[in-house]
Amino acid sequence: MTLSRLLALLPFLLTLQAVPLAAQQLVVSDRPEDVSVTIYRAPDRGAQPINVSWPQGYALITETRTISLPAGDAMVRFEGVSEGMFPESAIVTGLPNGVREKNRDARLLSPQGLVDAYLKREVSITRTDKATGKSRTQNVFITAGPGGGVIFESEEGFEALRCTGLPERMSFPRLPADLSARPTLSILTTSSRTVTATLTLTYLASGFDWQANYVATVKPSPSGEQAKMDLFAWLTVANGGKQSFENANMMVIAGEPNRERRGEQPRPTGGALQIRCWPMQRTDQVPYNPGYLLAPPPPPPPPAPMAMMDGGEEIMVTATRRSGSRMEMASPVAAIVAEQEGLGDLKLYRVPERVTVNAKGQKQVAMIVQPDVIYDRVYIADAGNHSGDSAPLSYMLRSKNDMQSGLGIPLPSGKVAVFENSPVGPLLAGEGDLPDRAVDNEIEIVVGQSSDVRLSVIELRRTKSRSYWRATLSNARDHPVDAEMEIPFEMAGRVKTIALIDGVPTWRVTVPANDEATLDYAIKLR
Repeated sequence: MTLSRLLALLPFLLTLQAVPLAAQQLVVSDRPEDVSVTIYRAPDRGAQPINVSWPQGYALITETRTISLPAGDAMVRFEGVSEGMFPESAIVTGLPNGVREKNRDARLLSPQGLVDAYLKREVSITRTDKATGKSRTQNVFITAGPGGGVIFESEEGFEALRCTGLPERMSFPRLPADLSARPTLSILTTSSRTVTATLTLTYLASGFDWQANYVATVKPSPSGEQAKMDLFAWLTVANGGKQSFENANMMVIAGEPNRERRGEQPRPTGGALQIRCWPMQRTDQVPYNPGYLLAPPPPPPPPAPMAMMDGGEEIMVTATRRSGSRMEMASPVAAIVAEQEGLGDLKLYRVPERVTVNAKGQKQVAMIVQPDVIYDRVYIADAGNHSGDSAPLSYMLRSKNDMQSGLGIPLPSGKVAVFENSPVGPLLAGEGDLPDRAVDNEIEIVVGQSSDVRLSVIELRRTKSRSYWRATLSNARDHPVDAEMEIPFEMAGRVKTIALIDGVPTWRVTVPANDEATLDYAIKLR
């Protein structure tokens, strides 16, 4: 193109540039029509309980939303997404031309959010005189806040909000455009025509967790018969965010899927103002506290809730039955039981009915119901931790996760509460930890200690190369007991009653009722 032709077209090009683009249209989706929540356990939590303040697990959330999309460019706002959303994980399908841009709006509409949005800007303060009832409104300039108090500048100088003793009300000229009442994901898209689109929004979010809580009810066993217990497990899920998921399909994943560590996800801002004032007394009336003038001590935290259920909801049903002079505990009755499915090398537990995962709440659903599980009661000890006088032994309930024992199902890790029946009713015998156990694995639940079964380990003599010991197991119960003592040392010579179990020399013995058993052994000295 020649220079003369370019100069001739220049006025036309400038005219095109001056024509404004069509205004970007706003489409708001305030809630999903359908939602599924799949919860993963907190990595590396181990036997620790769920962090109720902000659970350290995560969830995969899938929402179905229907919107009316106009022709041209539009911003679509998905309100009510999870507070802990990872925006980079969000996938939106169902749009005619896909997503051009996505942003999470993390600033929430709240007293704290408003003050933060108007920091270094002008607002109005209205004060009412208690004596006359007259109100006075003046414009002020917010200079500091909202963390630790709100400071503003007026004609009288610098003041702290709500520290004059007069009723005060702060007014804002308009609602900031970037504040949302709920956590929101915004996307930019375009469409060649007006269309009603059904979208699927899928994303990962932090602030969730789950665990299994077992109840083992030991059943009375007649002499000569195998001991049995009823094993019941609750599926406990926690939602630490401020968003509830109503009528949701809920699932949990057992196992340890690999997930790379990432930086801390910033949670949406918002909440109440923390108002802190200068003491109103004379200085001689204020108790000495170096930090009090800047920030009075916070009030004590509220007491922990007695139940783990949200909203006072309880779905556990238990009962007792009287047998002769003993009160026997019946296992919990399950109205709904989570269904186990395979997911590659992981296990998926699906709640068969829709449930509501409440904000800042926990929910329990029956997970495992296995009556009449065969077990052995075994008393255990470590010779390296015993010396001198006799000491009580710990005992465990041992079983095998197979069909012959009444199990044969994957068992997720969790706490186990063991109940035993007594003349006064069912009593808690102890609590133990159960790690993840696959089918055919051995199950061991350490319950507590027994003062009736004791062990003493005494050194008899010592040479340069060997140390000679005597272990004595005593049983004060009216029936025989099985006991195992590990010897975590290198043995000097072989002893028939000592077997190598998982690489550790172990003495296995049945101690008769009201009797004792003795073992002499020697260990090498290095």
